[in-house]
Order: sequence, then C-alpha cells, then structure tokens
Amino acid sequence: MGSHHGTPHRKGPRELVTGGEWVYGRNPVEEALAAGRRTAMEIILPPASPDEDDQLKVIRDEAARRRLVIRTAERAQLDKLTRFGNHQGVALKTTGYPYVGFEELLEAAESDENSLVIVLDHLEDPQNVGSILRTACAVGATGVVIPEDRACGITPAAVRASAGGAEHIKVAHVVNLPRAMEALKEAGVWFTGLDWGDDARKYTKIDFKGRVGLVIGAEGRGISRLVRENCDFIAELPMPGGFESLNAGVAAAVTMYEVVRQRAG
Repeated sequence: MGSHHGTPHRKGPRELVTGGEWVYGRNPVEEALAAGRRTAMEIILPPASPDEDDQLKVIRDEAARRRLVIRTAERAQLDKLTRFGNHQGVALKTTGYPYVGFEELLEAAESDENSLVIVLDHLEDPQNVGSILRTACAVGATGVVIPEDRACGITPAAVRASAGGAEHIKVAHVVNLPRAMEALKEAGVWFTGLDWGDDARKYTKIDFKGRVGLVIGAEGRGISRLVRENCDFIAELPMPGGFESLNAGVAAAVTMYEVVRQRAG
C-alpha cells in the first residue's frame, strides 16, 4: 500500500467491515489467504464434513489458524453477498484489493532488465481483466497498470476470473495512462500495443527481448489515441479464419506467451 494510505493495519474492526468486500470461489479465497496481502475478517464455508475435499480442508485449516470467524450461510444469502457470482459455497470478507503505488511498479520494471508490464487501456469486462491477470501471474509479469476512471478495477468478479492470480501480482492504478507510460519508457520499457492499422506488424515479428510493455485496448474501442501514440510498436494477431477479433484476454495471453517463447529461445 502506498504511504498516502496511512497505516491501514491499525483501523478498527468496524471500519474494516464497512470498507471490505467479499472474495468468493475456492481458488480466489485460497489464494487470498495464501498471498496474505489483505486483512481477512470472516469466512463462509459449507458445514464441516469428514469427507470434504483437500482444498476445502486447506481453506478451513488456514481460516482456523488465523482465528477467523467461520460461518455457514444459505445459498440465497451467499448469492446475494457475491452478486450471484460463482462462489462454490465459499466467501471471504476482507479488505479491498491491495493495489501498489505506481512508483513501486516503476522501480520493479527498472530493476529487472527482462521486466514485463501490462497496461490495460480502459477494459470494462471483469472476465477479460481477470483472465489477463491470471496469464500475467502465470508468465511472471512484473505488474499491471490500469486507469482509475471508466475502467473495471480489480473487483471480486475480476479476482474470481483470475482464479486467484490477481492476489499475487502487482497492480497499480493511475490517473493518467500516457504519463505512466512515459515514466516507464524513461525506465527503459518499450511498448507494443495490440491493435490494427497500416503501422501494425505481425506479433511474432516484434523483438520482445529486454524491458517490455504490452498495451491491451478496451473491448470494441481498442487503444485510445494518446495511449497509442505512446506505443513504440503496434502488433496484430493474424486472423486467417476471417473472424473480426479475438477476445482481449485471449489476445493478451497469446502475445504474453510470444514474449516467453522469444526469451526462452
């Protein structure tokens, strides 16, 4: 947490409960507990049973170790708490998503000559955001930058779509994306935007060695003009099947694994 947040761990329980959110689904809850970046208050689990599976047992044991309040709830109540998300009978009441300060992400990019920074240009679908965070976590990306306005933040639905990967990756939200990109460029990051146009090159023809930034545009609208102007390269994915475009999460994953492939080669 950035210093401007003060000392978040000293809040009283009432403040924590009102400011918290419900992380739901077995993987997200297990990963939120394992990552330990959030302060958890209570957990909803199915009634204990001698034949419960290993994952539930791990979650229950960790909740007990942390002395969390463990409750059961009717399905209708859980549906309401999680806004009808796919909760699998498990939900954790916790503090909000632990964004990092942009300076921390900038330092991490500067200190690693093979850093990989993902910029999400006003994506609004939590499924896409979560899917990208899951892949970014899997490939060991340095971090993710998102704008504060008109975009999907790292909501419980995005955490669920990331299968808990969001709990393990640095995410910074910034007021001005082009300015953040300029600061990263000064730190040695070269940006490639996934888009179309006369200036676009096939994604496999771009050199992804060194410090890399990948920009993923919003669903339908693509990359905004000022953000695109800050890209060093524009990459497109070939569509021989004639289908108009790939889902943002899939396009991001394909390109991230091209970065991994080139670096391994």
